[in-house]
Amino acid sequence: MDKRGLSESDICAKFITPHLKAAGWDESQIRREVFFTRGRIIVRGKLVTRGKAKRADYILYHKPNHPIAIIEAKDNSHSLGAGMQQALDYAAALDVPFVFSSNGDGFLFHDRTGLSDLTEQELALHEFPTPADLQNRYLRWKGIDPSIEPVVHQPYYTDGSGKEPRYYQRIAINRTVEAIARGQDRILLVMATGTGKTYTAFQIIWRLWKARLKKRILFLADRNILVDQTKTNDFKPFGQAMTKIRNRQVDTSYEIYLSLYQAVTGTEEEKNIYKQFSPDFFDLVVIDECHRGSAAEDSAWREILDYFSSATHIGLTATPKETKEVSNITYFGDPVYTYSLRQGIDDGFLAPYKVIRIDLDKDLLGWRPSKGELDKYGFEIEDRIYNQKDMDRRLVLEKRTELVAKKITEFLKAGSRFDKTIVFCEDIDHAERMRRELVNANKDLAAENSKYVMKITGDDALGKMELDNFIDPESRYPVIATTSKLMNTGVDAQTCKLIVLDQTIQSMTVFKQIIGRGTRINEDYGKFYFTIMDFKKATELFADPDFDGDPVVIYEPGPHDPPIPPEETEEPETPPETEPPEPPEGPEDPEPRRKYVVGGVEVSVVAERIQYYGPDGRLITESLKDYTRKTVRKEFQSLDGFLRRWKSAEKKGAVIAELQEQGVLLDALAEEVGKDFGPFDLICHIAFDQPPLTRRERAENVRKRNYFTRYGEQARAVLDALLDKYADEGVESIEDMKVLRVQPLDRFGTPVEILESFGGRAGFEQALRELEDQLFQTA
Repeated sequence: MDKRGLSESDICAKFITPHLKAAGWDESQIRREVFFTRGRIIVRGKLVTRGKAKRADYILYHKPNHPIAIIEAKDNSHSLGAGMQQALDYAAALDVPFVFSSNGDGFLFHDRTGLSDLTEQELALHEFPTPADLQNRYLRWKGIDPSIEPVVHQPYYTDGSGKEPRYYQRIAINRTVEAIARGQDRILLVMATGTGKTYTAFQIIWRLWKARLKKRILFLADRNILVDQTKTNDFKPFGQAMTKIRNRQVDTSYEIYLSLYQAVTGTEEEKNIYKQFSPDFFDLVVIDECHRGSAAEDSAWREILDYFSSATHIGLTATPKETKEVSNITYFGDPVYTYSLRQGIDDGFLAPYKVIRIDLDKDLLGWRPSKGELDKYGFEIEDRIYNQKDMDRRLVLEKRTELVAKKITEFLKAGSRFDKTIVFCEDIDHAERMRRELVNANKDLAAENSKYVMKITGDDALGKMELDNFIDPESRYPVIATTSKLMNTGVDAQTCKLIVLDQTIQSMTVFKQIIGRGTRINEDYGKFYFTIMDFKKATELFADPDFDGDPVVIYEPGPHDPPIPPEETEEPETPPETEPPEPPEGPEDPEPRRKYVVGGVEVSVVAERIQYYGPDGRLITESLKDYTRKTVRKEFQSLDGFLRRWKSAEKKGAVIAELQEQGVLLDALAEEVGKDFGPFDLICHIAFDQPPLTRRERAENVRKRNYFTRYGEQARAVLDALLDKYADEGVESIEDMKVLRVQPLDRFGTPVEILESFGGRAGFEQALRELEDQLFQTA
């Protein structure tokens, strides 16, 4: 058999799979063509597409959810190790130690454990290792002795629906269970908001509980909604073995306990009901959102951890807290696994975001009262300059609140006025005034339903009652929620599309938690990305590209511009202010403090800046044209090189997609150069200094050549209509066979009848290729 004539799929079926089975791997251990990411969401204006998902040719499992090896296959025209680089990249992501590449002649084996004499070696097809061989190497590498092997291989919970953990959840679960089985008693997991920390915690607890390594477990959180969501959703399989500690009542007959830490602690000794349990009652304590206090030595959570010090402690957080006073790393040790927001966005599991920065004149330039000026309530205003850090904390400018509400409303009106929106305010008073102004700015919808805008804060019982409705994708109301602290964490708002920051944010932890309110994707409700509207420069001060990834676009509208980011030119990045704002004072409902309330002072928007981010996550600081020229010329050194690629492409849309993946912002370029030019002319003009032709001019040039005379009357009419379609919508629109079903092509008959006028599908496709050759003829 001549292997060189076989496809990659044939090589797998005839050579690789049979030799895996011969080595003792059964069907349940071999998985083919495994997609393990979703593909990054790419936002182009209001259009959303997905990048390529990562797919492994083979993943081999010792047990379900315990991958042990990856094989990357190539056809026989490639060398034995041609797939190794890609396989190593996948293996690092999937936490898999044994890596193979094959072209059907044998295997190139790479051992990532470092325990083999040779890191890489060639193996004949019949020399592929057995499952037991690789498993023994794995156990030796991980330091797992036979006594704890049953814990390590304890099955995951499954409900029969086929739901599996995502690859990063599986890594977090397996690493944690292995660490605890080996005797580690302090564990930290760092996983970005929206990546399923609670589901991950459930699988860890389930496996340790079922293995009877941990028999009594305490799960602690600091928000009631977090405890309730956990009990009714992810932890539901625990059933009758689980209870929530309520009304300071302790019943020691259960095995899984969920609690607010406030429910078991207090300032007075009698309120510390956790002491009704013996110190060794729990052998596992899981602390959700452990950045909020548990690591601080004087916090209430730390008291509980110290009391149950003999138990294993697992800390879950999206934001490891590192300050002089508080350190999760010091308490728990280095994370056993970190899955960042940047990784989640790159993998397509989390939503990317746009940033709209709006600077207000009184924030930047400051405002000073005249001597002896009184505020709205008759108090003399302290004579000094008030600026951004004072707004709505020391000074209330009513016109400022009105302007912020107006900008939020403008944005919603340009998209959908029923997009779920959270407005983060300085305090409860500010949240109430913002609610009022948003009602006034949206009086039509507020009249239809009084819950269109609601204040959801810790002091407002009615507002808190509506929190579940705000979170529920199927519930239309409330649409806009004004808040200060209550909603900055633990609120699983899957359909939140707009987050407004009118709050001074001093803490990186708080910032990350707030951003986390928008990162969940919900495709059923059209939620693929979200927008941050920033009035307080928080996105400048706290951008953390390594963890959070970068925004799709940053836009600063001018005084009379709509708050919708256009796709046009950009200007150089300006550095953020060096002096951060003062930290907010006190908890959500602080002691009353003197605020001066001033009406009648006009406030306006200043500054305009748009910035784009490239595919590498770096801010593009040069002009859009220079950036495009440089990016295209990296790929195509000459005009001839670009023309050859364009001409040889079976579909021009594929070349356009490649350019966009490389970071060429064609939509923005069209805004700047001219919307009537197609991608071909934009690239030739900007990158290679060719005079551009509009799509309409190219279509007319084809007509002038009498190119259609070789076709019959019906086919000529179809090609003429395709030219009009190209002139109106571009080359991608005519390459999709669906074009035959829409106007004006549908008037020529059914798609089958249209294809018959060209002698069949092959004839039509040939005619289309020739039409494109005519369209893109160059001097």
